Amino acid sequence: MAEVAISKEKLDYTIDLLITMTVEEIAEDTGSDLKDVLCDFLSSKTGKALYDDSTKLWCNGPSYIAELYMEELAATVD
Repeated sequence: MAEVAISKEKLDYTIDLLITMTVEEIAEDTGSDLKDVLCDFLSSKTGKALYDDSTKLWCNGPSYIAELYMEELAATVD
């Protein structure tokens, strides 16, 4: 199957939408403030990996990304 080229604009929109859904899910699950979660998420390894299109993390859904982020947080506590 041939690889389809996605414009940078569409990829950025997709990533931004995924971040919105992921952050909303994390805030709801943890009872944390949405703005705090957004700031923490964007500075995390998971957030940075999402913007690295070579990781293809953007191909996954918000629940998977939220789970990765929560695992990242748990690893920093250990």
